[in-house]
Amino acid sequence: MTYVVRTAVDPAIVLPAVKKEIWAVNKSLPFASTWTMEQLLSRSVRDRRFNLLLLGSFAVMALMLAAIGIYGLISFSTAQRSDEIRVRMALGATTGTILRMIIGEGLILALTGVTMGVAGALILTRFLQTLLFGIEPTDPLTFAGVSGLLMIVAFLATLIPARRTTKMDPMPGR
Repeated sequence: MTYVVRTAVDPAIVLPAVKKEIWAVNKSLPFASTWTMEQLLSRSVRDRRFNLLLLGSFAVMALMLAAIGIYGLISFSTAQRSDEIRVRMALGATTGTILRMIIGEGLILALTGVTMGVAGALILTRFLQTLLFGIEPTDPLTFAGVSGLLMIVAFLATLIPARRTTKMDPMPGR
């Protein structure tokens, strides 16, 4: 048997009085457990909350791996092109020009990846629809926000090797 009691004060304060009233009617009724409505609601969404926490953790790890991958790719690319960049600098290319060139190339790669990712996400959203609450699977604000975040991460991951490249000596060995 289940009893539901509505109270305006803390349920822990009312519980002894509720038990006393119930036992006044029937002394043999046991109390197996007592929960507040907040506890019942929390238990009802526990599994879904865990799944979303796990999904969010994987998303953060994927973002970190993307940043590390972009950083590694741009670092490797600029190391391979160091002679070309030195020639450009010796011929008068400014630090800003070199920065724009390297960051621009990195952001073009990132934009290509984001575009392909958005296309894939639009196709695969129907599989995640059961995990979404209060948001449409193809919510434009979410897609724009995530795309913007990825582009910011790509910019920051590209900026580090680009700045390092601009510090190179155009005439090494002299």
